[in-house]
Amino acid sequence: MFTGLTAANVLGVPFGTMLGQAAGWRSTFWAITVIGVLALVGILALVPKTGAGQAGGLRGELRAFRSGQVWLSILVTILGYGGMFGAFTYIAFTLTEVTGFSASTVPWLLILFGVGLFIGNTAGGKAADRNVDRTLLVALSALVVVLVVFALTSGNQPMTIASMVLLGGFGFATVPGLQMRVMKYATTAPTLASGANIGAFNVGNALGAWLGGVTITAGLGYTSPIWAGAGITLLGLAVMGVAAGAAKRHESREGSGRDGVPAAAGVAGADGGRESAELQRA
Repeated sequence: MFTGLTAANVLGVPFGTMLGQAAGWRSTFWAITVIGVLALVGILALVPKTGAGQAGGLRGELRAFRSGQVWLSILVTILGYGGMFGAFTYIAFTLTEVTGFSASTVPWLLILFGVGLFIGNTAGGKAADRNVDRTLLVALSALVVVLVVFALTSGNQPMTIASMVLLGGFGFATVPGLQMRVMKYATTAPTLASGANIGAFNVGNALGAWLGGVTITAGLGYTSPIWAGAGITLLGLAVMGVAAGAAKRHESREGSGRDGVPAAAGVAGADGGRESAELQRA
């Protein structure tokens, strides 16, 4: 699903921009409408019907949201993705008004962003398979650096091109890990938690775009959304650090508890062994 999303960004965003420049902005929306109808027909024709499966009910699904890690993961999604999207929302103005690219060049630059996005999504997914928290910490840290460098060097065309690719790469390297982390801590409610995290991506989109618009309206220039994105992402990195630290401490306590019981049982007598067994069951 996320591979399809990245492919859509590689192809849809630049060609949608190109179509809008050639035939007016309404033409892009008409094209999206036609594609949406075709996609709906394809879903109805090709996606097999399945049963409802074994669901735990709404109450069972909601129990997963008692976990603090689920809420921390959702907050990281909002802030981490919001920071990248806040910078990206107004990128056309940055490229034309600050960097000095012509409007006709923007779609091709967006293709470069999409290429980075595709690579980042693939590499980030493979890295998250090995260690989710480490992948997110590294990707978010790199994204903050990329955004700061982009803001500082946005007047330089070669640096801007490099920043575009890296922004897409590290921005979407977080996406598989963010979804995997929520699913990991919401094992009793995979459907609702997955949907909530997708909603969090959209909240992040809205937050980043809104904050970037506020900075431009305040007269801070077309690099201000990039600085705002760096700030939001830095907050996301801080929350991710807290979440990863709490998860590691919890795993250490569980490991110590498991290791301690057999050791006590091995040196205790019969009464001590029974006591240790009762302790383990408790």
